[in-house]
Amino acid sequence: MSTLGYFDRFGGRYVAEILQQPLVELEQAFTEALADPAFLAELVEQQRNFVGRPTPLLYAGNASRELGGPPIYIKLEGMAHTGAHKINNAIGQAMLAKRMGKTRIIAETGAGQHGIATAAACARLGLECVVYMGDTDVRRQQPNVAGMELYGATVVPVHSGAKTLKDAINEAMRDWATHFETTHYLIGSALGPSPFPDIVRTFQSIIGDETKRQMADRGIGGGTLVACVGGGSNAMGFFSTFLDDPSVRLVGVEAGGRGPAIGDHAVRMSGSGAEDGIIHGYKSRFLVDADGQVAPTHSVSAGLDYPGIGPQLAALGERGRVTFTSATDTEALEAVKFFARTEGVMFALESAHAGAAAIRLARQQESDKPIVINMSGRGEKDLFITSPLLRLEEWKEFLESELARIGGAE
Repeated sequence: MSTLGYFDRFGGRYVAEILQQPLVELEQAFTEALADPAFLAELVEQQRNFVGRPTPLLYAGNASRELGGPPIYIKLEGMAHTGAHKINNAIGQAMLAKRMGKTRIIAETGAGQHGIATAAACARLGLECVVYMGDTDVRRQQPNVAGMELYGATVVPVHSGAKTLKDAINEAMRDWATHFETTHYLIGSALGPSPFPDIVRTFQSIIGDETKRQMADRGIGGGTLVACVGGGSNAMGFFSTFLDDPSVRLVGVEAGGRGPAIGDHAVRMSGSGAEDGIIHGYKSRFLVDADGQVAPTHSVSAGLDYPGIGPQLAALGERGRVTFTSATDTEALEAVKFFARTEGVMFALESAHAGAAAIRLARQQESDKPIVINMSGRGEKDLFITSPLLRLEEWKEFLESELARIGGAE
């Protein structure tokens, strides 16, 4: 764990007094669970038979040959149950909450993948589930909303602020402060007040552990690991195993959005628009406007438009251990098309930012050391976003026919 909840100057536990004791109890319960062989055995069983681990490490031979650079590998986290890496943390925290005697789970979600994973984990363990989701994200991620409700969750649209992930977190925190005796707040990314960054990284570290073993099995050493970065759960899980290995370069990819203007992107580490701040119970780097208020953000991917970044990633970036770059909306869409065409793999829009950066690196890199991309989620969830962008007329015709069909059924 971090020292007293801090990673260098980032992290901490900046919450109202009413939440201090629940966080202390959570930290104690988490520490005890990790020392309990029975808990760890159940976690392994759930990872194997419910999540579907290990996920494959795919050699992207066609992509590698077309780019003419180093070999590219893809860690297929999208093959995990519910379609993304989020289930690794969701099942772990849900197990921990049940161990603590909690009967109700609340969560926030942006793209919907964490909401889907949390709803599925709660259904598996028999826990009540409420998911807060910004109204903007509810409207652009309707398939995931339908999936959460199918798993038995209640989805609460958030109409305050920009109606996105930041605002969903605010509402979830308010709920938790009122109901913490029976409720666990299952945070989806490696952020928030301590001990959440440590908890999420720990449950997601299975990604890096598996990748390291799979690379060793193939005789692959060194190279570059590339992951998209919103709050940071998939990146921290992917990178954590390799932090002390200087032969491995770690690259985090932020959302470059439409361009460099305020409100057009979500670049916290590789740009100049972010400042140190304390938001959502922790200290990190946040995008702010000229008045020092949290700035609006944009990304074609609902999971990357958060204005802050997890505290450990902020520290690793400032130390230089993680190199940050960004990819634009257009580059992400091109990466979706490229890997679908060359490898038969459909990246989620979030993961496609990592794919776009990997394409760029492969074209620049002279070394034969591998590039490994964490495909943190698969792209079927984004078809309602990508289809209007890639095949507008056909999509309009489809929606019109569906509206006519539904109207006729009524």
